[in-house]
Amino acid sequence: MAAGGEAGLKRAHFRQVRLPALLLLPQLAILLLFFFIPSFRALTQAFLLSDPFGNTVHFAGLDNFTQLLASESYRESVQVTVVFTIAQNAFTMAVALVLAFASDRVIRGRELYKAVILLPYAIAPVIAGILWAFLFNPAVGPLAQLLHAAGFEWDPNRRGADAMLLVVLAASWKHICYDYIFLLAGLLAIPASLIEAAAVDGARPLRRFFSVCLPLLGPTVFFLAVMNFVYGFFEVFAIVDAVTRGGPAGATNVLVYKVFTDGFVNLDLGSSAAQSVILMAFALLMTLLQFRYVERRVNYDV
Repeated sequence: MAAGGEAGLKRAHFRQVRLPALLLLPQLAILLLFFFIPSFRALTQAFLLSDPFGNTVHFAGLDNFTQLLASESYRESVQVTVVFTIAQNAFTMAVALVLAFASDRVIRGRELYKAVILLPYAIAPVIAGILWAFLFNPAVGPLAQLLHAAGFEWDPNRRGADAMLLVVLAASWKHICYDYIFLLAGLLAIPASLIEAAAVDGARPLRRFFSVCLPLLGPTVFFLAVMNFVYGFFEVFAIVDAVTRGGPAGATNVLVYKVFTDGFVNLDLGSSAAQSVILMAFALLMTLLQFRYVERRVNYDV
């Protein structure tokens, strides 16, 4: 019986390289066309100096990087990106935790409750940005009118803090459902015996959540923190473009949007390529630091 089982396992492996190569070919072609070739072009362009039409190209060495690091606008964009990413990460995680905790408390209409929370994930980022830009438009937005009626001076077109808050809310609203899915799955995976034991000891629902559930969600929270970080650095271009276009006065000009404006609007291809290389290196560095120093505090034991 054991020999037959081992033979069956051996037959499950591919005996020739041709079939697995053909199965991998579509994915490899996509990676080659949309990742490796653009990455190689960006890396080479970062060391070149060319005119807007690419007719004259000169090797510039590290000049693009030195000029970029000496630029005041680039340093301001770095600060804006860090503030936006931290705020978006914290707000998204906090709201997703509350919604996931509330899912266990909902008795009637639980499926409808989950469907409503997951709905924003099906909306395109540019549509989400346009929706939030309309709702908080200082002239015609209904929510902006409520803020004005309450005595708040709301104007994201002229006030940088208001614009940053609006972009954070729009980006978080679009991404909360992603965190909610993983946090809810993590809560459902917690053994019911632990929660029941805490209830027998007299712990209230909030106490059970913070003392029992939240520590066991450590791996999930750590994973989502990394994913939210990547989202804040690379996947908010459409929202920023639809809501503020980097304004006012660069208050929401995050790095990924600055790469676009410098490369495709200002036609400074060398600087744009250098920015993309620095952005990728910075994101990799921050991710490695998170795994190096934050993961130590994560408890994977259930």
